[in-house]
This record gives sequence, structure tokens and C-alpha cells, in this order.
Amino acid sequence: MPLVAFAHILFHLYKKVSHQAPRILLTGGAGYIGSHTFVKLREAGIEPVILDNFANSHPAVVDRLAQITGAPVLLERGDVLDQPFVEDVLRRHAPAGVIHLAGDKAVGESVAQPLKYFRSNIGGAISLLQAMEAVYLPVGALGAPLLVFSSSATVYGDPATVPITEDFPRGHTDPYGHTKLVIEEMLDAVRAAQPAWRIGVLRYFNPAGAHPSALIGEDPNGTPANLMPYLTQVAIGRLPHLRVFGGDYPTPDGTGVRDYIHIQDLADGHVVALRALQRTGESFTVNLGTGRGYSVLDVVKAFVDATGRPVPYRIVDRRPGDVAQCYADPSRAKALLGWEARHTLEQMCADAWRWQQRNPQGYATGAA
Repeated sequence: MPLVAFAHILFHLYKKVSHQAPRILLTGGAGYIGSHTFVKLREAGIEPVILDNFANSHPAVVDRLAQITGAPVLLERGDVLDQPFVEDVLRRHAPAGVIHLAGDKAVGESVAQPLKYFRSNIGGAISLLQAMEAVYLPVGALGAPLLVFSSSATVYGDPATVPITEDFPRGHTDPYGHTKLVIEEMLDAVRAAQPAWRIGVLRYFNPAGAHPSALIGEDPNGTPANLMPYLTQVAIGRLPHLRVFGGDYPTPDGTGVRDYIHIQDLADGHVVALRALQRTGESFTVNLGTGRGYSVLDVVKAFVDATGRPVPYRIVDRRPGDVAQCYADPSRAKALLGWEARHTLEQMCADAWRWQQRNPQGYATGAA
């Protein structure tokens, strides 16, 4: 049999099997967290449908995902703010639920451009919720709506103590955190008004690392807002030195302390959250973190130890919106979902560096 004909048969077999697999709409699915979650969903026998406008991601991700999973990627290119478009996507694909990751996410940028964040994050969530309401809730429609929402540890504001449990007071120190808090409150109101909704809220701490294949990883636009890609870009020579924002915090070495979680563990969290909602129908809110805090200088040392690459740094003024310490008590996620982080900080550093080495300029010019 000619190779072309054989490939044609395989593709149609894939289409038949994938159509039988349960589908999940993955908004922002081409982004850093979304792409890794896509792979984990596929590994779990779930067919993700990516909805992305590529404002904060790169189209090359789609081909990379096909390479990793060995199958075509279902992609709907568009904006979650476009409610009629989202409704059309939901009706055509009839997903069993939605994982909502789309939105803007940089604390510093949100301080400088708050209206952009209110429109993108809050407006996008309203558009998605209204689309889901229109498609799932009418009698004879798709059934009870199911949503996994990517929230953030920023909803805890500046915590009085650490580690942080889910019942800590909520607040915010920046517009980004404010948008996440407003969306959480919207979800509470939606559940109260329409108990059929099944909603899992995942409060992320600080994702880092990359897929072991080095085909997908973190590739921010412009100067990185997160520590790990900043480190790797300094180590590869794209940036001259790391700027450490603040050296006078009330922490052991004066630099901010955060809970860094491997992107693979975080992606796993979405799959188990989805399964729990499908199994029990009970809504929940959980922290996804490791339960351990590392200072900026701790991470620098771990990166140098793991990679052997020097990372020059300079301590500069504090950044608006940052807090001194923020790390999780993740015990509820283990109790409710059976989930816990398994990767070490050293693994995060090694995987992030492998991604950067293979893709020195990110997706735009990196070698696959």
C-alpha cells in the first residue's frame, strides 16, 4: 500500500476515534499553561479543542502539540470576548466541559494598563459564562455546565501568614489579582443562582519549567514578567542580567518568596479537577502549589547548580503589586483530588533551560 494512502487511512481512523473521545474546550489552549494541559488531556484520553486568538501565544505551538501527541490538533482561532463565536464553537463541538485559561496575566503590566486587564479577563469570563449558559442550560440542551477556572494566588492579596489555605481572606494588591477575585465572586454568584453549574477553581501559585521534549515551554512577549524565563534568557545571552525586584523584604535574604510549581504538575491538576467534577458533580476551590517557598536568590542558586550557567543579577527597586511571601498549603487538593506536586525546583530549572537551549529565540525562530 502506498505510504500516502496508508497515512490517509490512519488520519480517518484518528478522526473516528477522536470523535468518540470526550471533548473539552480549552480556552487559551496555545499558551504556556494551556499547551501543557492539552498534552495531559490527550494522555488521559480526552480530546481538547483549543480556542485561542494568539495574542499571548504563537501559532507554532499547534504544530508542536501535534508532534508531541502524534495526532492533529482541533483549533478554533478566535477571541473569547466574541460571545456569538464562543456559542458557535460550543454548539459545533458539544464539549463535556470547559477549562478556561484565556486572559492576560502579568502583574506589572496590569498596574500600568488596568483597563486592558479588566476588559480581557473579566469581559472574557462574562462572555464565556453567558455563552455556556445559552448553550448548556436550556431544556434539551447539552446539560449541566462544567467549568475549570484558572485562578491565582494573587486573590489572597498580601497574606498575613504563610502557608496559605483556601479559607484565607481574599483581597488583591494589583489589577490582575483584582480581575481573578472578581471572576471568583462571579462564579460564586452563578452557582448560587443556578445550582446546576459544576465549577472547579484552581488557584495557581508560580508555574515554571517546560515539557521534557523541549518542544513547548514558556515564551513570553517582550521582557519576561516571570522569574524563570527571565533567568533562562539571561543564561542564553538574550538579556544582560536578571533584575531582582526588591532586596529589603522581611524574608531570610531580603528577596521575595514564592511557591514554584512545575508546569507538568500544574497541567496534571487540570485533568484531576475535571475528573473530580465529572465524578462527583461537587464544585470546589483548591490551591495548586508545592507548599514550599523559595526566594528569588534561592531560585538563582538552584538554576546555576542545575545548569552550570552563570546568572548575573542586580537588585533594583520593588515592583508595584508584589508581596513579600506567598506559598501554598496544598493539602486540600490532595484530600479532594488526590493531587500533589511531584517535581523539584531543580527539575523545573533543568527543563526550563533545556527548552531555552533548544529554542534560543522562542517559538519564532527556535529549532523544533
